[in-house]
Amino acid sequence: MGLALGWLIQIRKIRKNIWHQFNGSSCKFILALLLICVTVRLLPCLAPIRAADIAQQQLALEFTDRNWLPLGTLLTRDQEHTSVVPLNQVSPHFIHAILAAEDGDFYHHGALDLKAAARALKDALHAKRVVSGASTITMQLARMLDPVGRTLPGKVQEIWLSWRLVAGINKDEILSAYINRLPMGGNIYGVEAAARTYFSTPANDLNLAQASLLAAIPNNPTYFDPLQHYQRLKQRQKYVLNRMVKDEYITHSQAERAYTEEISFQSRQRGIIAAPHFLFWLASQSETRRQGDGMTQRELLENSPCVQKSSPIRTTIDRPLQQFVEAQLQQVISTLAVHNVHHAAALVIDNHTGEVLAYVGSPDYFNEAKQGRNDGVQALRQPGSTLKPFLYELALEKGLIRPNTILADVPAHYAIPGAKLYSPTDYDKSFLGLVRVRVALANSLNIPAVRVLEKVGVQTFLDRLHQMGFEHLTQSAEYYGLGLTLGSGEVSLWELARAYVTMARQGQHISVVTMLDNTTHTQKSPHFSPPTTWQLITDMLSDRHARATVFGVDSVLNLPFPAAVKTGTSSNFRDTWTVGFTTDYTVATWVGNFDGDPMRQVSGVMGAAPLWNRIMLHLHEHQEPASFSSPEGMVQRPICATSGLQPTLDCTSVVQEYFYAEDLGNYENQNSFTSSGEYDEWLARQEQSSFSSHKLKIVSPHQDDVFLLYPGNEAQQKLEFKLAGTTVMPVEWWLNGQKIAMDSSHSMFWTLHPGKWTLEAKSGEMSDKVSFQVELATAKPTRRGFSVGNS
Repeated sequence: MGLALGWLIQIRKIRKNIWHQFNGSSCKFILALLLICVTVRLLPCLAPIRAADIAQQQLALEFTDRNWLPLGTLLTRDQEHTSVVPLNQVSPHFIHAILAAEDGDFYHHGALDLKAAARALKDALHAKRVVSGASTITMQLARMLDPVGRTLPGKVQEIWLSWRLVAGINKDEILSAYINRLPMGGNIYGVEAAARTYFSTPANDLNLAQASLLAAIPNNPTYFDPLQHYQRLKQRQKYVLNRMVKDEYITHSQAERAYTEEISFQSRQRGIIAAPHFLFWLASQSETRRQGDGMTQRELLENSPCVQKSSPIRTTIDRPLQQFVEAQLQQVISTLAVHNVHHAAALVIDNHTGEVLAYVGSPDYFNEAKQGRNDGVQALRQPGSTLKPFLYELALEKGLIRPNTILADVPAHYAIPGAKLYSPTDYDKSFLGLVRVRVALANSLNIPAVRVLEKVGVQTFLDRLHQMGFEHLTQSAEYYGLGLTLGSGEVSLWELARAYVTMARQGQHISVVTMLDNTTHTQKSPHFSPPTTWQLITDMLSDRHARATVFGVDSVLNLPFPAAVKTGTSSNFRDTWTVGFTTDYTVATWVGNFDGDPMRQVSGVMGAAPLWNRIMLHLHEHQEPASFSSPEGMVQRPICATSGLQPTLDCTSVVQEYFYAEDLGNYENQNSFTSSGEYDEWLARQEQSSFSSHKLKIVSPHQDDVFLLYPGNEAQQKLEFKLAGTTVMPVEWWLNGQKIAMDSSHSMFWTLHPGKWTLEAKSGEMSDKVSFQVELATAKPTRRGFSVGNS
């Protein structure tokens, strides 16, 4: 009952205001408006608007870097630079100028200026076009608060909102709300923000020339942009000054002096000294991440102990480093422009504290024509091979592979139900044959990674990535499939850097910190797994010789101090990544195009790596980082690079590899190597065997193979005998001690017969032998799922 009575009182106030506005002559019009509100169930539109209802809560906050050097101001969530001041802190020159330009009779009429409306209608009828408008400051404020289309219903809504404003707040409050929302060009809103951005002065200190220029902008901020169309703005300033003379705010001589005074506008960039993307990102978090006791990031900023009413917010950014990274990013992009490369991003994090030291989202935030406002640190892109280290770490952790495991980098085809045949390859379409885990990871080989993912399981790997903080991998394991390790999902540079910090900390997660105060402390979590596997991965990623096959020994990935690094290139060269770390810092870089346009033959080592290299060298210019820790509880032993076993006399490449203590027995006792069938199939197609050219090897059948002979068409069921190796003498094929053929083609077909068989191939002094079995089958097997095929 009390609520209904309150509404009735408010409606009467609005009615009284409107009645006075029309002198009682438009009752039918008023009743029609009321009927519209009731009909569409918009009873709240009847209430007067109070000053508190339209108060601007999001004020601009000043930011500094970690050493209190200014960075700029905090921008509101929609990237608008706003600063609110009370009316008594605005220069009278500006107040007079905006009144004269926009609504000379503001203090003498209600929500509408009927005289101005009648004059505008008369001028329009006479000129047969719109000559002048009749919108009052109150109506303009209503349009700012609730933008509507320029239609008849929209105009009615605007007028009604204006009446509600007049019914609830006084003229000074309306004017104050208006001048603090004025569009002043670009993303600048309000007289205070404009005064500080363009003239580095508060609104209270504007002189007549400055005030009249600023008051000329809101009429059409794009057309009268002071940085793009200064002469147009000067013409509008002349109009403003003439109106001020007419309204007797100034004299003709004052207007002349103000018009001829030389005024320089500073670039809108001057409002932000460094790290604009970082500041915008902080502001945007209010809607995406709740923290503390339900407060948003914005509220946390405003209530943080480091934020006082008169002091700026102290961030973790290092301004000199930030500006260095910005400059290097621009230089690298300029050199890659011929390859259709236009954008890049970089992130630097302190491994010890988790503090963000540099955050660059694009080459130039303020270049709107080149999509400068896009934030490459937070943008979601395909990460290429940068997720592989986390896969190999997980496989090592689960014991599915060992450091000396030999993987096959040979063609593979995956028949997945309901999809096309999946055939992963490297970008150069070549294959290395048998490779160690270290070589497969360091050279970013795709097929070995897919084979390891087969062992781990896509769901298991996806779960680990979620634990590592890749929160945007929201699809199912079936959706990503085996391509997950090659970058079939989308992640951000922020997520990658955060995960690599965990790797740099030997598997211990740490919270990323963006602001500093007296209570700031690092939040550490337990290790994902024992440090040993993370130390192994770090050792592999920092091994310049292991990656020499693809990248060379002296590439930009190699630094004069210990550094682990991984590159990535997405499909069709749309994205290149380089993420790496020392014991002190993690640096993540991305190079590409925001619109997804492919670069022209730019890989990770050519695109993002040079930027990564420059930043790393700068970070350690005065002090080299400490060496990485050796894998705990492991020992190094020499192995043959092609077999993973103890070196023999015919081993042409001996390297050192880490072994678990429990594996040393196998290392010392195992003296024979059995290659996988998938490798043998590939090897048979090569002109030169990876084994010694003075050896023969039967690659089909394999040792202990079992074949099924189906009844009914025995004569058509044949087995291919296939040989690898280089010979100059004919090859003899022997089966169970009987010579069955002499053929120099290294291949023959044999009709299957039940029994246990020993096949031997001889050529001069060389020979090889395998045993296999043929059994009678009663029914054909049923295949399910997908299988690996090798060409």
